[in-house]
Amino acid sequence: MHESEATPVLIVDDEEHLRITAGQTLELAGYRPQTPSNAEAALAALSADYPGVLVSDIRMPGMDGLALLREVRRRDPDLPVILITGHGDISTAVEAMREGAWDFLEKPFAGERLTDVVRRAVEKRRLSLENRRLKAELDAQRAAPGPRIIGRTPAMQQLSAMLQRVSQVEADVLLFGETGVGKDLVARALHERSARSGHPFVAINCGAMPESIIESELFGHEKGAFTGAVERRIGKFEYANGGSVFLDEIESMPLALQVRLLRVLQERSIERLGSNQSVALDIRIIAATKTDLKLAAERGEFREDLYYRLNVVTVPIPPLRERREDLPLLFQHFAVVAANRSGLEAPPLDAAGVSVLMAHDWPGNVRELRNLAERFVLLGATYDYRLERLVEGGDSGSGEMTLPQQVELFEKSLISQSLANHGGRVNEVCEHLGLPRKTCYDKLKKYDLRAEDYRLRHAGD
Repeated sequence: MHESEATPVLIVDDEEHLRITAGQTLELAGYRPQTPSNAEAALAALSADYPGVLVSDIRMPGMDGLALLREVRRRDPDLPVILITGHGDISTAVEAMREGAWDFLEKPFAGERLTDVVRRAVEKRRLSLENRRLKAELDAQRAAPGPRIIGRTPAMQQLSAMLQRVSQVEADVLLFGETGVGKDLVARALHERSARSGHPFVAINCGAMPESIIESELFGHEKGAFTGAVERRIGKFEYANGGSVFLDEIESMPLALQVRLLRVLQERSIERLGSNQSVALDIRIIAATKTDLKLAAERGEFREDLYYRLNVVTVPIPPLRERREDLPLLFQHFAVVAANRSGLEAPPLDAAGVSVLMAHDWPGNVRELRNLAERFVLLGATYDYRLERLVEGGDSGSGEMTLPQQVELFEKSLISQSLANHGGRVNEVCEHLGLPRKTCYDKLKKYDLRAEDYRLRHAGD
């Protein structure tokens, strides 16, 4: 493994023999020691988002360890600083802990003690940087147009690639997926990635709108068209001119209205209720359904001609249970969103929590996961952040998965997540997961995980 891929550790001490001894100990443990002889040189070596940790003696000529700690805390309060104290410096060490030191080592210390403290500090640093990266992604998402499709599984990569292609062509689209998979988010992503992004995106839930008003809502009406029509009203189709109309739960649209929708799709024009004048439309229709419209058409519950008109481009959205490897990433994303909104902290998910995510069946799909992440942030402290106690009903919902299948999914997800967190650096993954290098490579081969893919993703973040 190339040396540059190892996690760096800054060891600052004016005593050369201690720097050499500590550096050799950490190098044997798989780290990349950096050994400046004074605090000023250590500060010069600290870059933004430095991936490692800092180990420093307290008593040094010039800037001492406490002053170095204060300066590091000013630059990056999340960077763990481990201080080395001499015999009788316990009061100084206590002061350092109060000022934010991660831990301290009292001379003389064993190599095992050094590597253990550094290992825990490096893990803390990794979680801090991951949380920072997610928050930066959220800020970028707010600034950039359109929602983000999150997922690393092949199914989600295929979905994202399909959306990119479809967004560049002028075709109506049918989204197919279970309740809660995020059809509305996919529709918005499709709109924002297209040339129509500067024009309105109008969302209509056909199942939630009363049948008595849906026609007027969609097509608009002229003054006096019916009792209560005291003024002209521009309908949703006309308002969306130049943009996109999202018809959610289109299977719930009344059959009579389906005839008028078919005419809109064919002629790209509408007539307001009470008017004989056509209004030309330049819109894209994005319809969504959770049912098989072909079967509904065969049962006479949906117009067959409308089904075939909508079925030009169909985009299937996979349910959450078919992309379980995305669960930790999605959960962490929703937790950070909830934490930013509420002003609370989003604690990292531990291995037990990942196991709970993997075992659950997710009948409510992404919507259910988002709700769980929000409960985790808002109520987690009450339940000691034990995710199994926050899952509704306390049932893991393992469904049709056997225990070996659950174990494999859990293992693959942990390795994939660790690769992502460490930018594809396999030696750090081995250290983080406690795996011998050969075992780790065997598992990468077994699960078809390639470290270089994660290095590319990491570089593009």
